[in-house]
Amino acid sequence: MRPHVFFRQRLRRILLAMMALTLAVVLVNCGGGSEESSTADTAGESAAPAGALVFGSVGQPVNLTPGDITDGNSIYVQQQIYNYLVGNEPGSTELAPELATEWTPSEDGKTWTFMLREGVTFHDGTDFNAEAVVFNVNRWWDPAFEFGYRDAGALYEIWTDLFGGFKGDEASTLVDVRAVDDLTVEFEIKEPFAAFPAAISSGYFGIASPTAVQEDSSYGTPSGAAVGTGPFVFDSWISGDRVTLTKFEDYWEEGMPKVDQLVFSFVEDPAARLAQLRAGTLDFTTDLTPDQLTEIESDPNLEAVYRPSFNVGYLGLNPSYEPLATKEVRQAIAQAINKPDIVQAFWGDLGETDGHFVPPSLEDYRNSSVDDYTYSVDEAKSAIAEAGYPDGFDLDMWYMPVSRPYFPNPKPIAEAFAAELSQIGINVNLQTKDWGAYLADRNVAPGFQSFMLGWTGDYGDPDNFLYAHFGPGATQDLGDYQNPELFDLLEQARINSDPAEREALYKQVDAITFDEALRIPIVHSQPLLAKRTALSGWDPSPFSSEPFVAVEKG
Repeated sequence: MRPHVFFRQRLRRILLAMMALTLAVVLVNCGGGSEESSTADTAGESAAPAGALVFGSVGQPVNLTPGDITDGNSIYVQQQIYNYLVGNEPGSTELAPELATEWTPSEDGKTWTFMLREGVTFHDGTDFNAEAVVFNVNRWWDPAFEFGYRDAGALYEIWTDLFGGFKGDEASTLVDVRAVDDLTVEFEIKEPFAAFPAAISSGYFGIASPTAVQEDSSYGTPSGAAVGTGPFVFDSWISGDRVTLTKFEDYWEEGMPKVDQLVFSFVEDPAARLAQLRAGTLDFTTDLTPDQLTEIESDPNLEAVYRPSFNVGYLGLNPSYEPLATKEVRQAIAQAINKPDIVQAFWGDLGETDGHFVPPSLEDYRNSSVDDYTYSVDEAKSAIAEAGYPDGFDLDMWYMPVSRPYFPNPKPIAEAFAAELSQIGINVNLQTKDWGAYLADRNVAPGFQSFMLGWTGDYGDPDNFLYAHFGPGATQDLGDYQNPELFDLLEQARINSDPAEREALYKQVDAITFDEALRIPIVHSQPLLAKRTALSGWDPSPFSSEPFVAVEKG
């Protein structure tokens, strides 16, 4: 049988199974199933307070501690509890004042000064000021800081992804942070970094109350506190079920938020989320699958909502695993996966594939000589034989347990990858685990052999995609991969202020990352969201989550 025929038949079986599962879940959630079978999907909805705004989250947060997260579920909740130094215009990547009203670089570009908003208080009544900012930054940056609680397991790994290293590390972007006065903060950095205000204000780095953090060593957990200056106050977290927030009556933005209570209901399955949205137990939700669009459009009470595409879903290949240490083997895996057919099957018109790690909206930084890996089972099979594996090898492949904007149905997509790789002799063992453990364990040596993951940009610059995945502090999940040439190009691009020179540098990076085949780009997707038609004020951000401060029910 020809390889592409085998793949299409295998894919049809996977899709049919998905459709059957979707129908079964819909029937259960519409009341057709037994009480026992519907408990997992409906247990949370019965407890939703009357009149509350209910968001269908794809899973629960890993934690509510700013700086100690890398996942979208945590960011979504944190964006309601915390404010950030700098925000974004609704639905845009454009920066806007938030806790800082203005920010300026020094003449040499190595000092950024932030002027802070006056009269802002935390939910616990304490004052927001420059010392609070310094306290939070030290938690993320300084391994010796007493209230970082690293001895309790806090990692702050996203800090090294975006800023090179922790305090004392040679690669650290940050040199010092200091409070000039109550409303002025200065950041001293090693080299000019034009995107610094956006990076330090990305969704990971909300500003928490120093008093609350110092008083609670379990801060950010289901049994602990979470205290910010944001529009909503943390009320409760029922693990596996929901997070409940209430309106902050003293919020600094007049007339906001629009609702008194906000509930994040955890519903992992996309079919269950859509069923609950149709039933009215959810008001809005995210990360639905492209094949659900028809169902949304057929319901007069629902409206499809599209998030601006600014992401990448990829397959990571860890070179610390012996077969994958050879670049030609990694390239062969990329060649053996029929990306166009897979993307068409699972995303339809809501996804596109190419060989670039950065999304199409950053096309000025893409190398025109990079197209994509040419799909060829025969060439891939020959390549791994020449590399010393004529009989193939075993490969553990980890797939995510939750829907994400870039991989709305991870398991069947992983099954499609496995079917493809079996044709070149690679025996794939599919594995998964709890989302929090998945994110943490991939960075524990020796790491996962291969894994599915993705990224939605935190700010509108290629630095956020490339430095955060291929920079000197960002390769723990690739066996601490080292490439001095690549690291140097990324550093040069980060500090360079000339647009044309930055483009040229990032195009070199694009060519290297394509050739290395460490994170194989599978898809750049157009995430599908949905809401009840009576809901208003929701303007989805390109960055995968947004504050719900202006959202209200009709």
